[in-house]
Parts: sequence; C-alpha cells; structure tokens
Amino acid sequence: MTALAGATGVSSAAAAAAETAKLKGKYSFDEVYDRFGTECIKWDYQVSKFGDGQIKVGMGIADMDFRAAPCITEALAERCRHENWGYARVPESYIESIVDWNRERHGLDVDPDTITISSGVHPGLIATLNTICDPGTKVLLMTPTYNGFYSDLRWSRTLPNESKMINNNGVWEVDWDDFESRMTPDTAAILLCNPQNPTGNCWSQDDLMRIGQLCLENQVTVLADEIHCDFVMKGQKYTPFASLPDKDIVNNSLTYKAISKTFSLAAHKNAYWFTTNPVLKERVRYNHRVDLNTLGMVANEAGYREGAPWVDELLVYIDKNHEYVESYLKERNLGMSYKKAQGTYLAWLDVNGLMDRIDAHGKAKASQKSDHPMKSADVVENWLVENAGVQLNPGHSYGLGGEHFMRMNLGAPRPLIKKALDSIAEAVS
Repeated sequence: MTALAGATGVSSAAAAAAETAKLKGKYSFDEVYDRFGTECIKWDYQVSKFGDGQIKVGMGIADMDFRAAPCITEALAERCRHENWGYARVPESYIESIVDWNRERHGLDVDPDTITISSGVHPGLIATLNTICDPGTKVLLMTPTYNGFYSDLRWSRTLPNESKMINNNGVWEVDWDDFESRMTPDTAAILLCNPQNPTGNCWSQDDLMRIGQLCLENQVTVLADEIHCDFVMKGQKYTPFASLPDKDIVNNSLTYKAISKTFSLAAHKNAYWFTTNPVLKERVRYNHRVDLNTLGMVANEAGYREGAPWVDELLVYIDKNHEYVESYLKERNLGMSYKKAQGTYLAWLDVNGLMDRIDAHGKAKASQKSDHPMKSADVVENWLVENAGVQLNPGHSYGLGGEHFMRMNLGAPRPLIKKALDSIAEAVS
C-alpha cells in the first residue's frame, strides 16, 4: 500500500483506509473530500469567479466529490510503474469491457464492431451533427435540457428547435402537440438526453417509441446521449434507445455513452458511440477524429471490469441523497421545492419562491442597463454565493422552461449536502 500511495500521490493512510473499506465491502461515501487547489471546475473555478473565501460548497458542475473507486486507483498505479508513454492503441479488452458492462447492467447487446471510441460524448455528437446536418438547419431539443447541447450546436453551426416540456408537479413530460409541430423539413436531428439532465426523467419505452416513430416518419435522426444511464433511482428503469423493439426506429439512431459520470472520470477523456446502421456509422466515422490517452483507457477499463460493486453501493447512497434533499426542502419554507428525480445525481430545484423573496426579477431587470446584465437565475446564483457560500447552476442555461430553476449536484457526501442546505436555510431566515 505504501508503494501504491507513492505512485499515485496520495497518503499511505488514505490508501490504507480505502483498502480497508474495500475489504469490508463498503465504501466511505460520507467522507468529505477536499478538492480545493486541484484545478477542478466545480470548486476552483468558482473561487476564481466569485473570489477567495466565497465558496463553502460547490454544487454546480456535474462530477462527484468522492474518492475514486479503489480498483481505478490501483490500475492507474500499476500502469504508472511501466514509466513509458509512447503511442498506444485501443486494447481489444477495453471494447470487450464496454460490451460486457452494457449486457450485464442494462441487458443491451452491443456489437463490438459498431463501437467507436471517442475522447468524450461531445466530439461524437459534434461529428454526427456535422455529418447529418447542413449549417443553419435545426436540431430538436426537449427543454429544459443539458446546457452542453447548445455548445454542440454552435460547433456544428446548427440552430436549436426547442420543444418546452410540461412540468407536472415536478415530473417533466413531453408536450406531444408541440413536439410533433417541430418536425419541420429544416429539422434534421434530435438530441435526446436519456436519462434526462437536468430534470432526471427516465423515459419509458412508450415515450421513446413515440419519439422514435415521429422522428422516423419525419427523417429526423435520433442522437441519444445516455451518459447518465448508470444512475437510476429506486423503483425506476432506464430503457436504452437501442433496445427498442422496432428495428427501423433503432436504425435511425446513434447512442453516445461513457462511464465518466459513473466513476467521475471526466478528465480522463474516454467515451464511445455506436449505431446499428452501418451507413450512418461509416459516414460519421469519416468526420470523427479522436485523441486518447493511455491512463484514460486504463482507468475506464478498470471501472468497467471491477467497479460494479462500488457503483452498486454508490447508487444506494445517491438515492438517499435525493430523498434527503426532497425531505429537507419540504419541511422548510425556503422558497425552494424539489421532487425526487427518477435518475441522475442531479436535483432540479424550483426556486420561484426564493426569487420573489430576494426580488430577483426586479434586480435582473435593473441590471439590463449595466455592463453585466443578468437573468433572474443569475441573481439567485450570486445571492446564494454571497449569503450562503453555495454555488448552484442557473436554470435558464438549460433552455426554455428552466428560468425559475437551479441545478444542484447531489454526487457528494451527505454531510456536505447538509452543510449547503443549512447554510442556505440560515441565509433565507
């Protein structure tokens, strides 16, 4: 363990603690793990944005605040002992581990020959949009949706065609009349988030079949971003788009996945995409170029091969985080409400009441003549940082329907979540 700690830059005590936890079959998700000073966006970027001492709890960017799964740390340490970093190819065992993970966890059989490794979901999406969309054409989005999609549209020179969903007491549903009306001749693709970020919806097979059928009839290609698929809460189900019973619907789609959320490996830059349509596969591959790094492939394969027990325990913990936040906000009059998400580790908070309390709408209107115009959710973000030391993501960046919401990341130790909520409660009072 001492040798391992030296190779990975962690203390021998921490490494020993992680090994002890692994031997017991339990992992210490309650440990508050300090990430300040590691150049992470979730914490250090917020300090550079808001100032030293302003951030007590960063709960914005979607990565997790837990120590890595021990199997990943061990695999990285073992590879580092080789001490050579020349050109590397993608190991066949890595592809096999992806196939095994999808089959064993999600009942999805993926042909290994259809898999294309990518440095992230975004490069795959952008390559696809550049392949199937002419510049200036539209891409359908069911909003509020993942704000990163809008940058994919900018890189592909396409335009958002936003279909605002219906908020049914905290459960977001497709507005089918509006959705179908947006199947216009200049709409070539849909970016489908499954499970949905930020609302946490796990789309049913019926919903996906209806989406797929409308897209097939209107020559709209489905791009299914399923990066959050491993985070499904108790009593809910994730249905892979590629598992739908209609072959023609599936052939009109591509799926994009990674375990960068599952194991918090975003900076290791590994993802993949696949399709059952051989013509689509070859066309997109023509526009897709990827640079991979050795340690990224090592870390990801270790997660796929040995990380399932860690994830199984993590899911129970995340589920309880969702229940804790739902209960906390229900019991207190903070002007914030939340209904437990079906999937992801993200909470989509309705902050309309808080906006009224702090006159967020009035302050946003007054700021329009300044050098830094804001929207109401920006006012809430700044107010929470200044008064509670807690940073959340403003909802308007997730498209139509997000204007009165904030996104809170629950991929964190529960004591840290309690600290954030207590601080918000004190500030509101």
